[in-house]
Amino acid sequence: MILTMLLVFLGHVLLGLPLFLALLTTAVVGFLFVDPAMLPRMMPQQFFGGINVFSLMAIPLFILAGNLMNVSGLTERLMGLARLLVGHLRGGMGHVNVVSSVFFAGVNGSAVADTSALGSLLVPAMHREGYSRAFAAGLTAGSSLIGPIIPPSIFMILYASLTNTSVGDLFLAGVVPGLLLEAAFMGMNAWHAWRRGLPKRGGWPGAAELAVAALGALPALIAPFIIVAGIVMGFVTPTESGALTALYVALCGLFLGGLRLTEFWRALVDTARLTAAIFLIMAASATISWLLSYAQVPAQFVALLSPYIDNPVLILLLLSAITFVTGMFMEEVSALMLLTPIFAPVAMMAGIDPVHLGIIITLNITIALITPPMGACVFVAAAVSRLEIVSLFKTIWPFVLTAIAVLLLLILFPSLTLWLPATLG
Repeated sequence: MILTMLLVFLGHVLLGLPLFLALLTTAVVGFLFVDPAMLPRMMPQQFFGGINVFSLMAIPLFILAGNLMNVSGLTERLMGLARLLVGHLRGGMGHVNVVSSVFFAGVNGSAVADTSALGSLLVPAMHREGYSRAFAAGLTAGSSLIGPIIPPSIFMILYASLTNTSVGDLFLAGVVPGLLLEAAFMGMNAWHAWRRGLPKRGGWPGAAELAVAALGALPALIAPFIIVAGIVMGFVTPTESGALTALYVALCGLFLGGLRLTEFWRALVDTARLTAAIFLIMAASATISWLLSYAQVPAQFVALLSPYIDNPVLILLLLSAITFVTGMFMEEVSALMLLTPIFAPVAMMAGIDPVHLGIIITLNITIALITPPMGACVFVAAAVSRLEIVSLFKTIWPFVLTAIAVLLLLILFPSLTLWLPATLG
């Protein structure tokens, strides 16, 4: 059954069928194997039930907040602050790229949006500084992985809805891994700049100029604290936090003079389109997830890995390998929705903290955004840098390996993810 469903899904994807339709036709095949009589009753029920979750309402709100940041000029303020902080170092524009991704991650939570918003501005700037377009595009795609790790995170909200894990704990657990990714990519950029002999551009701007830039970027910098503090302290739910953040960013854009009615409408339209695509995929994936659970696939998977259940590190390595390969050939939201219900029982049997598992799965799914052949961030980075997608996929592997190194560090040392939730949760 599983093999047939997989072949049907891959065949439809290769034929160019929209992803949610490929998932639905795969579900139909699964129902024919399990119980054809259930198809007309359970498939519509699971399709709509999969997205009838209150916490998922936060997703379009955080997407809207990120879109409003782009059209209101707040993104440029954050990039200006990053340029003053690290732009004077060797390979300064590369460091600006990574730090800007950290700032932008605190509001949007989408790697693809990060790549699109920052790449169009920073790839040409890095090229003028002496970087090759391939490295500039690769660093842009790689640093965008920070977006879904530092809160807020669309992937973490999805994981929480599937496992009943605290969104606040997941958001707190993502802070240190996100900063580790930042340090890893900045270190990689520094080594590349030293090896290429890239010159320094100017000197330290001075405290006064830095303070002015920080004051200008302060409205955008406050947004992540509204999100995390409100959820962790119990003042708001993730959905209410998303609404407050979107409202706050809109008001900042309005009073700072960068948000006009036409741009606000464009942000709404872009949010609606992306949300519709995500929710269709989620609904179709939820149908297959229910079907797999009904067919006892998670229990069979637990039995398959039971000989290694006393070794949590080995279990996480095996789950990560499966997720990595799956993410190369499947869209990230659907991969998360399909794998989490199967992996969670295994992790629970192995004594793995669900928050730690959430960060590991999130980072695995995020890495898939820059791996061939379906890495969405690479496609966006290639478009904004005017490179052929095949050539960029050939040069993306050092950035993939850098992210995998951080993943292995998190697997070996769970305290890197669990310390902050234990301290502040």
